[in-house]
Amino acid sequence: MKTEVCPSMMCADIFNLEGVISAFEKCSIDYLHIDIMDGSFVPNFTLGTDYCRHIKSRTDIPLDIHLMVNEPENKIEWFPIGENDFVSVHAESTNHLQRALSRIKDKGAKSMVALNPATPVCMIENVLDDIDAVLIMTVNPGYAGQKLIPSTIKKIEYARQFLDSSGYDNIKIEVDGNVSFENAVKMKKAGADMFVVGSSGIFNKDYSLEKGIELFRKATD
Repeated sequence: MKTEVCPSMMCADIFNLEGVISAFEKCSIDYLHIDIMDGSFVPNFTLGTDYCRHIKSRTDIPLDIHLMVNEPENKIEWFPIGENDFVSVHAESTNHLQRALSRIKDKGAKSMVALNPATPVCMIENVLDDIDAVLIMTVNPGYAGQKLIPSTIKKIEYARQFLDSSGYDNIKIEVDGNVSFENAVKMKKAGADMFVVGSSGIFNKDYSLEKGIELFRKATD
């Protein structure tokens, strides 16, 4: 599968969203990754439903909405999602994972299960028919700028092997957390397809977004 770049909108300059989105359109970015945190499932608050609607109205780039919230199955209706968009829910956040995934599908979007660093890959075993991707968190969710947890590289590799051997080689693997140029190379080799890039990647004060994206793609080709 080709490398797909998913900039983390949490790291984007909110005072220059027009310019940021224009740069992403120019660079043919694959998805806009939007972190939704509720202050309960993770110890932080971030972007919300109105932000998603604003972005959705401004660009045709598909959204990649990462729900770090408790009981996501009851909140999916709040979001402006549809065909080509991804929505990820955490396996740890609900007692009704399949229900949450089904509600994402009912809205026409693509579903993804997110796994925290200490959550085993086997947690997706009984929902493989319900997902289009799995999100491997390579840091503990909640904050940008964290260091990579080294064991998650092996987890990506295991997840790819598990999916392929189970007959689900069509399911993508997304990675999120300290996706630097150097770490992205390791993640790609391990089997990652989609890369959430933030403060350790393309959002760098030393060069433009366009240059950052160019460098990232060269590193992961």
